[in-house]
Amino acid sequence: MNFDDKAQTWDADPIKQERARAVAAAMRQRIPLRHDWHALEYGCGTGLLSFALLSDFAQITLADNSTGMLAVLDQKIATAGASHLQSLALDLSTDALPAARYDLVYTLLTMHHVADIDRLLRAFHDLLQPGGWLAIADLDAEDGSFHGPGFIGHNGFDRPTLQNQLVAVGFDSIDFSTCYVMKKPSDQGMRDYPLFLAVATRS
Repeated sequence: MNFDDKAQTWDADPIKQERARAVAAAMRQRIPLRHDWHALEYGCGTGLLSFALLSDFAQITLADNSTGMLAVLDQKIATAGASHLQSLALDLSTDALPAARYDLVYTLLTMHHVADIDRLLRAFHDLLQPGGWLAIADLDAEDGSFHGPGFIGHNGFDRPTLQNQLVAVGFDSIDFSTCYVMKKPSDQGMRDYPLFLAVATRS
């Protein structure tokens, strides 16, 4: 998927807006968010989730590897006058970690596009302050019909397997819940694709 090409029309989809609001609400229910936190959204796209959390944090860094998405994001930040939001070009599959450390790292429908999940989870762990929180919203394991033929990422995630991966890199207090159900057409009619929210802490 070429996210640069989709950036200009990304926010026009009301489902993406609804999904971001649902994940933000689930995060507020599951994590004791604080207004003095510096949060990092990884794979932010145009920033829909962070804009849904706009008033929750003192500072939000929004990271993505799509220049097209970041260009749209920068326009939105400027229009909103949201000076506590800052974009960052970052690909944790290849780039060195930024120097900053965060109170919360969160990501929405990004991980299933990333080949090396263990590397990404280690990066998330290392980017957190001790006691910091991680929130991952992504697809439950599915049969490959969500993206269809030719997709080279992960067909969602098995919750117990992902929990074991989180434990292996040093996370604890891990908990999963269903935060949203996406509906997409298929050969058999509309299909439901549940999204989980996994929360965990760095000890």
